[in-house]
Amino acid sequence: MARVLMKGNEAIGAAAINAGCRYFFGYPITPQNELPEYMSRELPNVGGVYLQAESEVAAINMVYGAAGAGARVMTSSSSPGISLKQEGISYIAGAELPCVVVNVMRAGPGLGGIQPAQADYYQATKGGGHGDYHLLVLAPANLQETVELVETAFDLADLYRNPVMILADGMIGQIMEPVEIKPYTPRPNLPPKDWTTTGTSASGGRRRIINSLFLDPDELEAHVLHLYEKYAEMARQEIRYELYNCENASVILVAYGTTARIARTAIEQCQRKGISAGLLRPISLYPFPFPAFEHVIDIPQAFLTVEMSMGQMLDDVKIAVAGRKPVHFYGRTGGNVPMPEDIVAKIEEMLRLK
Repeated sequence: MARVLMKGNEAIGAAAINAGCRYFFGYPITPQNELPEYMSRELPNVGGVYLQAESEVAAINMVYGAAGAGARVMTSSSSPGISLKQEGISYIAGAELPCVVVNVMRAGPGLGGIQPAQADYYQATKGGGHGDYHLLVLAPANLQETVELVETAFDLADLYRNPVMILADGMIGQIMEPVEIKPYTPRPNLPPKDWTTTGTSASGGRRRIINSLFLDPDELEAHVLHLYEKYAEMARQEIRYELYNCENASVILVAYGTTARIARTAIEQCQRKGISAGLLRPISLYPFPFPAFEHVIDIPQAFLTVEMSMGQMLDDVKIAVAGRKPVHFYGRTGGNVPMPEDIVAKIEEMLRLK
């Protein structure tokens, strides 16, 4: 298939439909509005259903129902809208239902602004809603990777019976790049959905119940321990990252999403100044690629975390480095974007301090 110029939000929708998503429930909010618009136009053409709910709370509970019936289903929103979905996301994780949630991040807190940001890292990777649970979180840095990760997300959701979040900043949603939507083949050996609520005739006359309520503390503890065994398997199997120009780097930048692209430009500017810098780009934010740091820990003088936030990924980077090298931070917030020149200036300052 030829490459097609698409806006990021529309590319997400095209990839979801290509991966077999046939149900979408959402509610409008900038900067992800083109995604539900795309799904409203295209899903009926493949026998699917688009429904604009009366609220984000309603939308995520519609996802709960469709996922419980075994459908491939997706919802999307932007930061404060994802906040409203958190109770339902916790219910879905507790009930072990597969679905894909897309967050095209905007600036906060509160209503904040409509410009791009990365300040939902804590919300995405540390739970977000109530209780002991995790989402599998994937963070693309360009539109072709976004397409591929959206398709992967549906497979991973079915494999682990768990919600998967695509964490994309507003720039990913709004930029236009050429993408190729290749013929989709599901991941082999996905487990059968023999737990779905598709009626008693489909289950041999037996009722199937999907629930996240356990009134017996020992039963709930056993369930949570089971969930954490699943998260441990994710950490063994689903870590994704990229290393770029790290072989002889004096400083290794750690950045994800659009910020990682800006960091690569800063690395090129450093090279012209005779400074060797590299990039460690997390692609899976949960599970975080802690093992990646072991491959490069002895190389740089220091690490520099770059984010469109006040440093939410910084904590995980410090845990990964474990005090063996200095960890510095440079970030912009409020919808402002780090500039390559400012990152270079920060690197020069770090090396002078050394």
